Amino acid sequence: MKCATVAIIGRPSAGKSTLLNTICEMKVSITAATPQTTRNAIRGIYTDGRGQLIFTDTPGYHLSEQTLNKRLQDIARGSLNDSDAVLYLIDATRAPGQEEEAIAAMLATLKKTPVICCINKSDILSEAQIETARSFLVERLPSSPVLVASAKNDEGVDEILIELFKVAPEGDLLYGEDAYTDQPIEFRISEIIREKAISIVTDEIPHAIYVEVADLEYREADNTVWVRAFIIVERETQKGIIVGRGGEGIKKIRIASFKEVKRLFPGRKVNLDLRVKAQPKWRTNSIVLDRILR
Repeated sequence: MKCATVAIIGRPSAGKSTLLNTICEMKVSITAATPQTTRNAIRGIYTDGRGQLIFTDTPGYHLSEQTLNKRLQDIARGSLNDSDAVLYLIDATRAPGQEEEAIAAMLATLKKTPVICCINKSDILSEAQIETARSFLVERLPSSPVLVASAKNDEGVDEILIELFKVAPEGDLLYGEDAYTDQPIEFRISEIIREKAISIVTDEIPHAIYVEVADLEYREADNTVWVRAFIIVERETQKGIIVGRGGEGIKKIRIASFKEVKRLFPGRKVNLDLRVKAQPKWRTNSIVLDRILR
């Protein structure tokens, strides 16, 4: 039996979260068209007859000196040090640039940790794009296998698992065979709500949103769960955009969130209370970042 921890790393929008959800056959990590949707190290667990792979979906590696982005870089780098293997995902629809060079250089320093490279989004790539990405990877990480896959279409994913189990050490399972994540329930709820909030706004606002579950109350008398959560933005004007005209925006977020939150509490009635508030400059507030990033 084999068991390994695997860090998934790549630029923003490389498809890391989509791949993790495909492997786990469950929605473990939220996805959105907005780059850098993932802010935390999200764990997803895959188990079969060969053993167990515990994946960590890391924030997209983006070069920036902004406080939040530097924290996200730290999370991604920290996951590499704690893993038995690294899965490096590259989006070949974009030519390798400064960020790709930085990631490859960082991975090249890992002398004892095997790195598996994967060119993602094969369903929309030309042969020329695949070969450009392959040449980049072979030149900078010559000892790493290079795979081609489409996380969205579940193509080439079995080959990724084969390569990861090849390098996985022998060991007992760390989680039960049916486990697919170890995220706390409050965190999963907050991520579901954040995903739905991001989906109705544009421009910079998605990056200005975080969600905090203020209260999670189980009422055994009527088998009901009450969830009270705040969608937090940076400016008062952003509150109005989230709430929408006549409350239409917050209503859409609540309805979309409710469907997924309810699945977390099978057999129970669920009440979801959502509010919006502004917290100026939270993205540069170390106390807030310490609380919401891990």
